[in-house]
Amino acid sequence: MHYIVLHLRYRLFLALNFLSVKTYKHIFFDLDHTLWDFDKSSEETVYELIEHYQLHINTPYTHIEFFNTFRKVNSDLWQLYNVGKTTKDLIRTERFKLIFESLNIPLTLLPKSIGDEYLASCPLKPNLIEYASDILEYLSKKYCLHILTNGFDDVQFLKLKHASINHYFDCIITSESTGKTKPHKKIFEFALTSAKTKRDECIMIGDNISTDIEGACNAGIDSVFYNPLGLKKEHKATYEIRHLKELKSLL
Repeated sequence: MHYIVLHLRYRLFLALNFLSVKTYKHIFFDLDHTLWDFDKSSEETVYELIEHYQLHINTPYTHIEFFNTFRKVNSDLWQLYNVGKTTKDLIRTERFKLIFESLNIPLTLLPKSIGDEYLASCPLKPNLIEYASDILEYLSKKYCLHILTNGFDDVQFLKLKHASINHYFDCIITSESTGKTKPHKKIFEFALTSAKTKRDECIMIGDNISTDIEGACNAGIDSVFYNPLGLKKEHKATYEIRHLKELKSLL
């Protein structure tokens, strides 16, 4: 009798858990650092510009020192943009000026067109995060896929095209086209309307706790925190993964 009771309780437990599992229909992906390898693409582009302008010869800095400074300056600017404290134009016009100032390089050595050349080249890089192509192919057979990014229209569409993944996505929603940046609730509401879906049918996948995860949480949407380095960070994501291939066991 005791065994029968335990067995019935176990069956009830499984049934309740099965009923509580959400059936997702739509997946929203962040783009940079989640699908498109921003670090690799920007590093390649910065190295090419350094070689072209011989900055490693005309200044006391190596390629890696230039790129590490680029990465910090760019990250700081994007954090400001995400909270509405800077603009698209300022990021584009001031980025390399701030890099030179950070390295104490005279601005007279700053090539006038280097910012434009970076923007013309970087989005054309086809570099993707490991397993991105495979997981998109897998998920596209089961779900409607969308992009939800704080990036700018002109470069984000180029990245998707040249990485050959644009055909996987039904809706491509940018902060520029909506007038709101993640984590603002309105960009997520706009995404739901664009995809013609509801909160409980969606899940957001991204690498940024402040924008992707907090934004999804504030909008009542489940989320997956993509944490490739396994950093110990507190977050409110529904799931956490280190490799995109782990999505096959989650979704």
